[in-house]
Amino acid sequence: MNFRNLQKNPWLKISVLLLVAVAIGGIWFAKQREKAAKADAAALHVTSAEDLARARSSGLPVVIDFGADSCAPCREMAPVLEELSRTLQGKAVIKFVDVWKYQELAEGYPLRVIPTQFFFDRDGKPFTPSDARFGMILYADRDTRQHAFTAHEGGMTREQLLSVLAEMGVRLD
Repeated sequence: MNFRNLQKNPWLKISVLLLVAVAIGGIWFAKQREKAAKADAAALHVTSAEDLARARSSGLPVVIDFGADSCAPCREMAPVLEELSRTLQGKAVIKFVDVWKYQELAEGYPLRVIPTQFFFDRDGKPFTPSDARFGMILYADRDTRQHAFTAHEGGMTREQLLSVLAEMGVRLD
């Protein structure tokens, strides 16, 4: 095809313009889907069981904090969780479940007090700490006696969470 044919044939012009518009639209759509996927992964607040399942199958270390907006220690931890969720995006997944709003999401977790954090490794399995420095509680399945959960009851500081995340293999540079 030469340029003169393009000038003489209006249908050819329209076809080329439509092709360019479709290509630009496709690129824009792909970018928007990528942004939405990243935003979903980085969203701190969990509102469904699917959110929890996606977090645990993300291939990244996971911290799930069960608390409530009306709990004073939970409110103290909120800015730390928000910051870590944002700054560690792509390195770790940090989630918060408000147990007063979404009680059903706590089912199956050995939750006794709030806040309580649960830690999972890159494979979605319970993290096994090397020592007892933060008072982690290791829960076993009643039937199989296999390690089922690693939890910390009570609030944690930014430094404590970062220390645990570093032990979980998160690069904090």
